[in-house]
Amino acid sequence: MIDLKELEKDEYYKRYSQCLINRSFDPQKLEELLGLNKERKRLISEAESFKAQQNKMSEVIAKLKKEKADASKQISEMQELSSKVKDLFSKAAEADKRVTEVHATLPNLCHESTPVGKAEDGNKEVRRWGEIRKFSFKPKEHGELGTLRGLLDLERAAKVAGARFWFLLGDLALMERALINFMLDIHTTKHGYKEIMAPYMVNTNSMFGVGQFPKFFEESFHVQGTDYHLIPTSEASVTNYYAQEILDEEILPQKFVSFSPCFRAEAGAYGKDTKGILRVHQFHKVELLKFTHPSKSCEEHEALTRDAEEILKALELPYRTMALCTGDIGFSAAKCYDLEAWLPGQNAYREISSCSVFDDFQARRANIRFRSKGGKPQFVHTINGSGLAIGRTLIAIIENYQQEDGSIEIPTALLPYMHGKKSI
Repeated sequence: MIDLKELEKDEYYKRYSQCLINRSFDPQKLEELLGLNKERKRLISEAESFKAQQNKMSEVIAKLKKEKADASKQISEMQELSSKVKDLFSKAAEADKRVTEVHATLPNLCHESTPVGKAEDGNKEVRRWGEIRKFSFKPKEHGELGTLRGLLDLERAAKVAGARFWFLLGDLALMERALINFMLDIHTTKHGYKEIMAPYMVNTNSMFGVGQFPKFFEESFHVQGTDYHLIPTSEASVTNYYAQEILDEEILPQKFVSFSPCFRAEAGAYGKDTKGILRVHQFHKVELLKFTHPSKSCEEHEALTRDAEEILKALELPYRTMALCTGDIGFSAAKCYDLEAWLPGQNAYREISSCSVFDDFQARRANIRFRSKGGKPQFVHTINGSGLAIGRTLIAIIENYQQEDGSIEIPTALLPYMHGKKSI
């Protein structure tokens, strides 16, 4: 969440107001928030003033009673003050609730380095890696290849679960598992992340903490009759690992890597990317997360992005790194890089990872702080990114390593995980 005290400063207010415009948010929400907060403060101040008068009147009444004097008038006045105090604190509580509701709908402040743009076409390419393979035949899309070889079954998945689900079979299922183990091994042994297995369901507070709720409530799957929600990514679980805690400065940064299934309702996305398994309700992902000192978050964000890129390089998959613009960046992110792998079957680059730095936006919502020796608690900065999305990495391998006969070569880096197979 945005710091309300900072918002009351003219320079910060102007910067954030412009950020809302750049993000295509209504800046009137900011005016509404500040107006509500001003009213909340007024009600509390007035209530406390009457409370002080009530306390003084209580002392007067006690003195009169001690002197056996008539205190009926003062008692009547104190009862009137008590009623006012109760009413004002009740109104202040309602105002506070409304402040929190509006506050929670406002996005993060973008970094100055985030490109300004209205939509995806405003994103900026930062770098590109790998040579795009020239095929001697027309490359097929992954869905067609997988179905032809009997390794991908969407029809039976639709029968079992519905649209946007899948069955992987045989060697393609093995490759999915190989990718999971390969990524976890690289990130834990080469990049210094600590592996963590996290819950696949979290409560409402956890979804609020990472900025999923209230904005993306309709995008999530909920367990009826409970406070459980299926995670859209393990970010929801692992970011809240330190919720409501104060960490020692010495342990920062904390670096975690987590594998999990991910569940997304994709509300409003129907009719988009319906072929194959590019956009589905359930998929696997290896997630990278960091809790950092504020002074180190920018460099740690760059490092995490490079760690994700190293997976693509190891698998020899051409990709490009895109800096997302203000109109395309996520609600909670201050800055974000998308890694887009080349898919020859689609003749296009498609997102395979998003690497975001959130500054203290998530930490404020989840109340995650750190303390230096002798210092006051400060909010940590959080960072996360896909390292990588398993299903989309599988898609990229299928399409980039396909052969004319429909077989798929296995990337050299994956061979130790594929039980001696060199192609499928």
